[in-house]
Amino acid sequence: MRPKSPRRPSLRRRALVAAGLGAAGMGAALAPVWVNASTRTVRISKGYGLLYLPLLVMEKARLFERHAARQGLAGVGVQWVLLDGGNSVDDAMMAGTLDFAAVGAPGFIVLWARARGIPNVEVIGISGLSATSLSLNTNRPQIDTLRDFTPADRIAVPGIRTSLSAVVLQMVASKLLGPQHFAQLDSITVGMPHPQAMQSLIRREGGITAHFASPPFSTLELQQRGIRRVVDSVDVLGPLTLDVVFAPKRLVDAEPALARAFLGALDEANRLIAQNPQAAAQIYVASSGFGISREHVVQTLAAPESRFSVWPEQLMEYVDFLYMVGTIKAKPRTWNEMFVPMLGEFRPS
Repeated sequence: MRPKSPRRPSLRRRALVAAGLGAAGMGAALAPVWVNASTRTVRISKGYGLLYLPLLVMEKARLFERHAARQGLAGVGVQWVLLDGGNSVDDAMMAGTLDFAAVGAPGFIVLWARARGIPNVEVIGISGLSATSLSLNTNRPQIDTLRDFTPADRIAVPGIRTSLSAVVLQMVASKLLGPQHFAQLDSITVGMPHPQAMQSLIRREGGITAHFASPPFSTLELQQRGIRRVVDSVDVLGPLTLDVVFAPKRLVDAEPALARAFLGALDEANRLIAQNPQAAAQIYVASSGFGISREHVVQTLAAPESRFSVWPEQLMEYVDFLYMVGTIKAKPRTWNEMFVPMLGEFRPS
């Protein structure tokens, strides 16, 4: 029997999508702020975790601006927008306030499937971004497995049911508890930004008894007394690409040089991280806004599960799961259908 579909999107989210769909015939009104302007501002989202390190390197070294100039796009500036959670990113993209967005792979896939073929709303993948492990950490000694969680527990994730952490947690539950139980933990998840969730878990505040997160939050938590890991996503699902970058398809169709500039800048940022992890770690420490040592970041970057690449891996794992549970009604035959063809120029040898 097919598992029951997750809860339908919120009224606010549906209203935003409807507004985007209703504007299909008003392309000029929805066009990005830089189109036909002498000075262009490209709006790019970033997030809190170490998964976004390549974007922080791009911002610090002004790599997008440099690669845009190489593409013959003079006078391009960047506005970096800090957002946490797939809902926030998708809503901003649908509202027309982002040009390139970094988001968890499941959130992108859902938006791609729902907006496919609809002018001025359709989105297209630009690149992969990062891969690492998501760790479900708890402050309760009674919890050893997913089966030990009770209705009184609360698991913090950036967005309930739709964020990267929430969907990967469903995928882990499907593997460990059985496909029909993929949503078993949904009722005890709580939407909370990673920095706040980490503090709540460590301080045992707000009823938070677990947090499903990526580094550095997960690794910092495990350094605290009484905090331990319940499950690791890589152990259950393998090394999935967690975050990707996407853009409005109309933007890429109108000026593919912008997408090429982004790919070039991101690829250079990844090479800089590999060549000088100490410098990259310092950029993250300076940008993080909370106490973390450069040594801790360097150690995390050296972990075999940590990977930054424009080339995504195992995206069809998400596609198959989201289709199975009814979140998307149609799926691509291959993941490449969801991404710009020029990504093939950056395929690893």
